[in-house]
Amino acid sequence: MTNTEQLVVKIIQLEGSHYQFGLDQSKEVTTSPFRETMDILYQITTSSNFQKAIEFLQDISPNLLAELEGLSRGLNMSLDATVKLFSGYDIEFPDMGCTTLAQEGYYVRNYDFNHSFYDARLVFTNPINGYGSVGFSQSLIGRLDGMNEKGLIVGLHFVNNKQKQEGFLATTIVRMLLEQCSTTEEAVKLIKDIPHGYCYNYSIMDREGRTVKIEASPQQQIEIISNPLICTNHFEQESLKTENQNNISRSVNRKKYIQQLLKEKLTTLSAYYHFNNEHSPLFFSNYKEYFGTLHTVVYSPHELSIIIGIGENSEPLKLSFKEYLKGETKLPTQVKGVIKV
Repeated sequence: MTNTEQLVVKIIQLEGSHYQFGLDQSKEVTTSPFRETMDILYQITTSSNFQKAIEFLQDISPNLLAELEGLSRGLNMSLDATVKLFSGYDIEFPDMGCTTLAQEGYYVRNYDFNHSFYDARLVFTNPINGYGSVGFSQSLIGRLDGMNEKGLIVGLHFVNNKQKQEGFLATTIVRMLLEQCSTTEEAVKLIKDIPHGYCYNYSIMDREGRTVKIEASPQQQIEIISNPLICTNHFEQESLKTENQNNISRSVNRKKYIQQLLKEKLTTLSAYYHFNNEHSPLFFSNYKEYFGTLHTVVYSPHELSIIIGIGENSEPLKLSFKEYLKGETKLPTQVKGVIKV
């Protein structure tokens, strides 16, 4: 029997220093959903090498380290323990699915996972240093996907967790790219300097319409320039195919379906509906198997706008990131949708 459940995503605004971001977000950890997330984080965090994580952050992303320091202060928790739980360094993570199409001024994406381990937060940031961004968070500081004030868009696509090495989780890597890069070229350069813990694809688009996929394992990160860009959950480069999961048919079929869609002239809204419709081959309700569609999002880098839908058959909600940065818009506090679990 299928049950219908309401899914509520909070819209969070963070302004000021990254240290202040951490302080502000510490208040959320005491709420009910995050108490459950904390329990899960304790279970999946295996790393005791928090000192190495701190050293990497000092070198690669000092802003994120400052955010973790603020979080540590707000939680009254040691920095070592905070980094261990929230930095995304050397953390185990379950399988997930994601589908992206980027072309002609927009980037549309479905994020597929389990609702019980979903932050359900859309975070707008306007820092005093670093680039402002908007995106869906994971474990507070990480991002599943997002767009920054320069029009750079980044999303993650899980491939495999069997070849784990010590390194950062993809959610933290996405956040680093959004914080520091303005173009695909800059993102490609930075992503190769970061230690990767797992096998992921990264779909990247900038304001000029340049699109690239990074097939990234802990050992190598390969750049594939493609326009239009279609990205799912398997590697296609010969040197990385051995890292794929045994069965990649679902990922391959989603890519083939989008290739057929490209024969149509998809507008931003028609692309959104193709992704968000419950009967679409791109939409899934397998939440218990960690493969249910939680959000559909369309980022438009020229407008600096975002269209979101939570769950299935959701009326698209358009928000202006540009107006947010100027202080000219009042954001809603939450957006709701429905999932069948």
